[in-house]
Amino acid sequence: MAGGARAEEAQPNFEQCLTGLARLAEARGVPAATARDALKDLAPDPAVLPATKTQAEFVRPVWDYIDASVTPEKIATGQAKLAEWAEVLGRIEAAYGVDRHILVAFWGVESGYGSVLDDPKIVRPVIPALATLACQDGSRAGFWRDELLGALTILGNGDADAARMTGSWAGAMGHTQFMPSAYLKHAVDFDGDGKRDIWRSVPDALASTANFLKSYGWRSGEGWGQDVSRPEGFDYRLADEMTERSFSEWAALGLKPAGGKGFPEGAERRATLVVPAGARGPAFLLEPNFRVILRYNTALAYALTVAHLSDRLAGGPPFGRDWPRGDRMLTNDERIDLQTRLEALGHPTGGTDGKVGPETRAAIRAFQSAHGLVPDGYAEASLLDKVRAASPAP
Repeated sequence: MAGGARAEEAQPNFEQCLTGLARLAEARGVPAATARDALKDLAPDPAVLPATKTQAEFVRPVWDYIDASVTPEKIATGQAKLAEWAEVLGRIEAAYGVDRHILVAFWGVESGYGSVLDDPKIVRPVIPALATLACQDGSRAGFWRDELLGALTILGNGDADAARMTGSWAGAMGHTQFMPSAYLKHAVDFDGDGKRDIWRSVPDALASTANFLKSYGWRSGEGWGQDVSRPEGFDYRLADEMTERSFSEWAALGLKPAGGKGFPEGAERRATLVVPAGARGPAFLLEPNFRVILRYNTALAYALTVAHLSDRLAGGPPFGRDWPRGDRMLTNDERIDLQTRLEALGHPTGGTDGKVGPETRAAIRAFQSAHGLVPDGYAEASLLDKVRAASPAP
C-alpha cells in the first residue's frame, strides 16, 4: 500500500502474536490453560502461507478441477459408500431433508470418503496452521483469527483434543472439512455417543453437513440444477447467473435438458443460467439449492464438482458437451490484469483479486457486447488479448 509498510511487515512477531491471541481467547471464554497449552511453543507452519496462493478451485481450469474428483474410481467408491451407510443416510434424509447423493458427494470431494484423514502429507494439526495464518496472512488475519479462536473453543469445550484436531492447511476439519466456526454452529452428535465427532464418526460428519445445508435453505425434494443444451444463435447475455426464469420460460428460449431427465414442472421451480467456459462449453440451469452448495465453498468449480458427482453417484450421465480443453487459462497475474483493465474501461469487476466470479463475468460480457463478441463472460487468453488491445496506452 502506498506510503506504508506491507501488511505482513506490520504484523507483530509470531511469539507476540500468539500471546495476544491467547489473551483474546481467554477474553472470549476459552479456559486460560487450554489457550496457553495449545499455543505454547508453536512455530509457523511453512507450508501454509504458500497454499493461500494456489487454491485449486480458483487457479485450475474448471474441467481439471471436476475431472480430478469425478473419476470412475470415486464414483464406484461413492456408490459403495451409499450402500454401506444406507440406513444412516435414510435417517439423515428424514431428519434434515437433504438428498443422500449430495451428502456423499461432499464427502467424496472433501476427503475422498475419509481416505485422507490419516495421511500426514495432506492433513496437519489445525492450531498451528490457523495460528500461522492469523499471525502472518495480513490480508485476511481477522478471518483466520476468528477461526483459530473457534478451534480453541472446540478444545475448551472438550469436543476434541489437539491430537485429533487435524485438517487442511486452512483449518478445515474432518470427513466433510468443516471450518471451526461451521463446526460450532452446525456440528451434531448423530450417532448418540455424546460427542460431535466429525473426524471419526461418519454419521456425525454427514449429519452435520446436512444440518449446515438445511440451515442455509436447502430445499427438500429439489435438485441443484441440470446440464442443458442451447440452440444456435442463443443470446448469451441471458447467462448472467442472476436472472431467474421458470423452466418453461427457459424451454421457450430454446434450452433443452442434456442429461436425459426432463425439466421440473411448475412455475415455482426457477433457475439461473451459467456457462462457466463460454459458448463452447457446457451450460447449466442452477436452482436455489446450488446457491446453498456455494455457501460451503464459494468457487463455482467446487460447487459444480459436488453437484456433478452427486448426479453420477445417482447413475446420471456425463455432461452433454465437453469443455474447451485446448484453451489456455489465465494465470493469477493475468486475471488481475484483466480485471484492472476492465475496470479502467468502465466495466466494474467487483475487485481485482484474480478470482473470476459473477461480477467479473458480467464485466466481461459488457466488454464483449461493446466489441461485437459473443457475450458469454468467458475469461481466457484470447479475451485478455482483446481487452489489452482495447485498453488505453500507458
